[in-house]
Amino acid sequence: MELNENAQIDTSQVDDRRGSGGGGGMGIPIPIGGGRGGIVGIIIAVLVALVGGGFGLNAATNGGGEQGDNTSLQQKCSADDALQQLDCRNTAYVNSIQAYWQAALPEKFGEQYRPSKTVFFSQGVNTGCGQADSGVGPFYCPADDLVYIDLTFYRVLADQLGAEGEFAQPYVLAHEYGHHVQDLLGTEAQMRRQQQRDPDNANALSVKLELQADCYAGAWAKNATGTADAKGQKIFKSVSEQDIAQAIDTAEKIGDDAISERANRPVNPEEFTHGSSAQRKEWFSRGYDSGDPKSCDTFGGSR
Repeated sequence: MELNENAQIDTSQVDDRRGSGGGGGMGIPIPIGGGRGGIVGIIIAVLVALVGGGFGLNAATNGGGEQGDNTSLQQKCSADDALQQLDCRNTAYVNSIQAYWQAALPEKFGEQYRPSKTVFFSQGVNTGCGQADSGVGPFYCPADDLVYIDLTFYRVLADQLGAEGEFAQPYVLAHEYGHHVQDLLGTEAQMRRQQQRDPDNANALSVKLELQADCYAGAWAKNATGTADAKGQKIFKSVSEQDIAQAIDTAEKIGDDAISERANRPVNPEEFTHGSSAQRKEWFSRGYDSGDPKSCDTFGGSR
């Protein structure tokens, strides 16, 4: 993977709330599959989700309304060494993902894309879905249409789960923006209604939502080198097969079965909320191989 040093990094697509605090608690919908403080915490959070039906998916609106201060980020991402900085690289990833959907959503689904900011936070944050701490991992909140991430999650991903590749990072963000697309298309809301009508299949429906987000991430990855900044400069110079292998490796390592095994618990597919390692690999690969988000109908027309 090579980013283009001549592309402008648009920090307006990020809300930098690091250092502002925010509190703790769960109650967060649609996470990547992360957890609470290292691998032990990740396992605990996932088990809470399995027992409780999935990370507080009712998304009741409370909290939120904070505004970050992007001054430092703007200065950093305008410097010559911007792409050496973790937060600037992640901002560039966000720029690419949103540039892709800005074109793909109307072309493929006939709907206009509505941009969503990514909130960088540290330790805790107030959201439209309630308060969260960094232990829940990256997540999308449908109540305020924002993606949230504590960038220290990537250390957990590499050190505790073994997903060390650089391309794990844009995969994680592209997955969360897949949830934003589901929100815009009404897929997420339809799935919630179906869960209420058929609670016995609530987990299975959650898996379908997550696998579709993985597939959308794959479609973006296939088209990442075609994305550009506001001036037409390509954001990515290249994305290699090794990068795609890193994304697939990450998807496999955050599969429900893989996390259950790390927790020394029996693997029970009926308790899955995000999909098995094999499923997550399959659906990311399907999106990547086709390059077409229309190929990502995990619901099989049953929505």
